[in-house]
Amino acid sequence: MTATTMVPAPGLLPDTLPRGDLSADGRPTGELRTTLRRIPSLRNGFTVLAALVQSVGVYVAAGLIDRWWVWPMAFVLVGRGFVLLSILAHEAAHRLLFARRSLNDTVGRWLTAYPALLPIDVYRRAHMAHHRHEFGPDEPDLGLYRGYPITPASLRRKLVRDACFVSGWKNLRPLGRALRRRSPDAWGIVAAQAVLLVAGVLLGHWWMYPVLWLAPWMTVWRVLNRLRAIAEHAGMEESRDRRRTTHVVRQSPLARCWIVPYRTGWHLAHHVDSGVPFRALPRLHDELVAARWVPPGLEWRSYRALWRALRAAPPAA
Repeated sequence: MTATTMVPAPGLLPDTLPRGDLSADGRPTGELRTTLRRIPSLRNGFTVLAALVQSVGVYVAAGLIDRWWVWPMAFVLVGRGFVLLSILAHEAAHRLLFARRSLNDTVGRWLTAYPALLPIDVYRRAHMAHHRHEFGPDEPDLGLYRGYPITPASLRRKLVRDACFVSGWKNLRPLGRALRRRSPDAWGIVAAQAVLLVAGVLLGHWWMYPVLWLAPWMTVWRVLNRLRAIAEHAGMEESRDRRRTTHVVRQSPLARCWIVPYRTGWHLAHHVDSGVPFRALPRLHDELVAARWVPPGLEWRSYRALWRALRAAPPAA
């Protein structure tokens, strides 16, 4: 790596010949593609329920227990719950959550995206642009990961803004504009949030929704989302070779619990073939490693190591 980019050196990206079930750009073909793209709808249904227990369930449980020590724990756990719901909404946006499209869109909309304040129709359009050409002219997330590596002070300022409601408020304002335009997505979000608001009131705590649902979304979730986003693409470049646009990071149980649940940490595999459901991403990654398309030197040993490199730029003279 150099001091001004996170893009792997050319020597780390060997040209490998395609094999029978992998094309030259890493995409699976034939029977391997068919196997990897199979959607386990029943298992995913239980996964959605488990995510709701770990988000909405934590919110309700805190109101029922009603002890001082529960509230700070619930605040952090609800913030993590937004990670779970948002990643599953991402899966639904790719239409990989359920094999039946109507079920995928209904569950993805009402049980993952809207509780997480995510306008899924807008998100789907933007996210498909992201996949078509990372770092290209239509890249919607460029603001999250351009300009890296940055100084430690710069990254600290970004994370402080995330933790102190600044980024959250910036991301909440578009909802008000969408409501004025009578966006169905926006009104769906309001309906889902109203259910959570009423739940808090019925539990005897009128303040629960703003303090224990909206505030974690505006703080904890913003921090975790930035840490994940920069670990996926920060400091990379526009290229048709996905190895030059997307980081490869060794997965650990702690990271998978807090930052990259549902195997989304195998992010290069996801960008190689975005039609592969999350459960099959580790296998696709292993296939890419076995084909030597992903060599050992391309992998960061941990998220902490990658984050340290992302804040390694010297201060401006």
